[in-house]
Amino acid sequence: MTDLLSFYKGKKVLLTGHTGFKGAYLARILQIAGAEVTGYSLMPPTDPSLFVLADVKKDMNSIEGDVRDKDHLLKVMKKAQPEIVFHLAAQPLVRLSYEEPHLTYETNVMGTVNMMEALRLTDSVRSFVNVTTDKVYYNDESQNAFKEDDPLNGYDPYSNSKSCSDIITQSYRSSFFADRDCAISSARAGNVIGGCDFAKDRLIPDCVRAAAEGVDIIIRNPYSVRPFQHVLEPLSAYLLLAKKQYEDRSFEGAYNVGPDKSDCVNAGDMSTIFCKAWEYQTDKPLKWVNLSDDGPHEAAFLMLDNQKIKDVLGWESVWNVHDAIEKTVEMEAARLEGRSVRRMLDKQIREYFNV
Repeated sequence: MTDLLSFYKGKKVLLTGHTGFKGAYLARILQIAGAEVTGYSLMPPTDPSLFVLADVKKDMNSIEGDVRDKDHLLKVMKKAQPEIVFHLAAQPLVRLSYEEPHLTYETNVMGTVNMMEALRLTDSVRSFVNVTTDKVYYNDESQNAFKEDDPLNGYDPYSNSKSCSDIITQSYRSSFFADRDCAISSARAGNVIGGCDFAKDRLIPDCVRAAAEGVDIIIRNPYSVRPFQHVLEPLSAYLLLAKKQYEDRSFEGAYNVGPDKSDCVNAGDMSTIFCKAWEYQTDKPLKWVNLSDDGPHEAAFLMLDNQKIKDVLGWESVWNVHDAIEKTVEMEAARLEGRSVRRMLDKQIREYFNV
């Protein structure tokens, strides 16, 4: 993937949500690639955070801002004059969306409208990728892998708001960009894992917290199937999509970004893989227990059909689910031992992209 990163050398790139988990990874990849990076985001959503631990702010123009603030976002876009934009800013948690539905819709829906307005009024942009989710689809629990032309209608406020975000992106592309030299796409990714994700109510961060505390991992839905993948997997797809459509607008559209079927496992199996990897890395035994907390509805089965992005863009997965867990444990063990998170982050990025 050396050629992929070399494309970004010297490019002006803006990403929203750069202080979040995926955003921090993407910002650091772009820095290593030699891009001129501007980030627009609220303060890191967790403490600690990868953004702070790896000092991602050091090599970019990091601007504190809220995507709900249309005027500020436009001002930043006008000043940065980016060629490529990645929109990652969101309220990303299903459970929090039940507690804060208004915030969720305001951020994920109107935040997207504000982003598209800023895009419409900034002539420098040639490639835009809106990062949504596998949860945008109407899920009838039929256990079929979702394809890009399946109906969009997420169940819970988070999933539904991201369905809206995806549809808004399509509408703006059709309404305002037909005669513009700017390609617009949405990327629907599955569940991501990786070192230094400190979010609440996520499987692997919960596993890491339990391991660090020396207690059993509590799994609330062990039979729920998710398209787990290392965070670098979808990020490589976003980068490839942005590059391809920058060079040829015919590549724009909607793309699923998920692992192969063999890597879609349930939460219980994922936890077992984690426990084995943790014990191998640290010599400390770990186990998980099934304990439902009667929380709000979450889909029991989610799987994405990734054939389109393979056939059209030539994207291929690099790390399988076992590799993903191994790399996550490697980084978390280093962090807990007091070693440099930035050094470990750079090491894994260079390994993945072969640079």
